[in-house]
Amino acid sequence: MALKVKAVERLLKFDKNDAGEYRYVMKPELYIPLKEEKVIREAALRSGVSQGVMKACWDAAGEVIKAWATEGHSVALPGLGNMRFGLRSKAVEKVEDVKTSLIKSRRIIFTPNVELKDELANTAIQITCIDRNGEVVKRVTSTDAGVVEDPEDTENTGEETDENTGGTQNGGSTGGTTGGSTGGDNGGNSGGNSGSGGSGGNDGGGGEDGDAE
Repeated sequence: MALKVKAVERLLKFDKNDAGEYRYVMKPELYIPLKEEKVIREAALRSGVSQGVMKACWDAAGEVIKAWATEGHSVALPGLGNMRFGLRSKAVEKVEDVKTSLIKSRRIIFTPNVELKDELANTAIQITCIDRNGEVVKRVTSTDAGVVEDPEDTENTGEETDENTGGTQNGGSTGGTTGGSTGGDNGGNSGGNSGSGGSGGNDGGGGEDGDAE
């Protein structure tokens, strides 16, 4: 079993007057989304209960998770990790400047458990390189360290603070590093697509200094 990634050669421009440079940009190759009915049917087969019972449990768990998460709880997702809501907002110096318009977006934050992180870390990644003409020129199987980003990690991250943990998130450093290496506005987008999930501080499409999650 392996995750599939495409490295596509694209023309990236650093500004409007720039002729641009061709660089290989990596992004995950997404599979066809699985319908809820198929997931429920498979879970019913593995657990030995009927599909009707499994669907009732599935729906009830979803309602409980939604209700508790919107009350501010970090809710356990069985076998996967925890989910909570957060937000991104601008930081201000004076208390009189604090207002709801500072909130840029509301977020759903998922923190995987150790077992899921280990499974992902040990999963191989297969990269297919496609040139500017659409031709496959190389295939690579990963030999990387298999490091899995932790959204709750407060060390070695950069720009943005989380309103619940008081820590920092990986949006600044990861998006800045990955997106910045590919350059410009498109670099920022590729930084997000390649798995960082964050907006880069220096990649042209990045976040704002002083923002909070």
